Amino acid sequence: MSVAFLDFEKRILELEGKLEELRSLSKLQNTDFSSEIRKMNKKLKQLKKITFSKLSRWQKTQLARHPARPYALDYIKELAPDWVELQGDRLFGIGPSIVAGFGTMEGRSVLFIGIQKGRETKEKMFRNFGMPHPEGYRKALRLMKLAEKFSRPVVTLLDTPGAFPGIGAEERGQAEAVARNLMKMASLTVPVVCVVTGEGGSGGALALGVGNKVLMLEHSVYSVISPEGCAAILWKDQAKVEDAAEALALTAQDLLGNKMIDEIVREPAGGAHRDPVLAAHVLKRVLRRHIDQLSQLSPQELVKQRRDRFRNIGLYFEQYPGK
Repeated sequence: MSVAFLDFEKRILELEGKLEELRSLSKLQNTDFSSEIRKMNKKLKQLKKITFSKLSRWQKTQLARHPARPYALDYIKELAPDWVELQGDRLFGIGPSIVAGFGTMEGRSVLFIGIQKGRETKEKMFRNFGMPHPEGYRKALRLMKLAEKFSRPVVTLLDTPGAFPGIGAEERGQAEAVARNLMKMASLTVPVVCVVTGEGGSGGALALGVGNKVLMLEHSVYSVISPEGCAAILWKDQAKVEDAAEALALTAQDLLGNKMIDEIVREPAGGAHRDPVLAAHVLKRVLRRHIDQLSQLSPQELVKQRRDRFRNIGLYFEQYPGK
């Protein structure tokens, strides 16, 4: 586990350190501390349960951005070990913020598309900090069409602050690329399952988020704007970031309650970064279940179900002149 930690994790890490010291002492002195270790383990589990059940929306946002949190490639490695990455949009470049390719999950060939943020400084710069350029979206679109041609289900893993808003990206048609992905994903004739694994930011995430099923990991967030951006626009004050997070209601629990997502995927105690392999295996079971169910539908039924799903989100009222 990374040494990086968030403020509300401090007590947990201190207790874990004491537990590790006790285990080392037991080995060095050849003394039985099993009773004390059991008690401390129990205390640690209770502390994790209490801490992570009472997180504010801003703390959830921080956890969704945790520097040790698993990214798309970490999940794909466990979901489909034989995964082969495919590159290029055949127009401009490779779009490294988005990774995509086919792999076998539970005996089924699946197209996996993920947004990769990067770990070290060099990779973060290469991946553009998980903010895709239009060529990344066009690469994803090209491969989704290929998956449709060969009747392969599509799984997308979303973790991005948003699409890159730079001048070059806009000149190369960023808005058009996002819009075209939305249009095509709505009409794909194969099962599509979308998963927010960390931070789902605005249209940058939605461009890969039009699925028959939309899932969120337990400590992920999904919103039209970041809390920082919201605070800057509404209050012009970054000190209001926690208020903004509350107003956005951006957690997985909020979105499930508002019927904007279909399921919350449980994470290991303390978050997915505590046990990335276990987190991936839990996600694999959930994906397999949804893909198996969706595979029973005809192509026409898949398209109708997906379109109906998004049309039924939210409420609206019609007002007529004079009434």
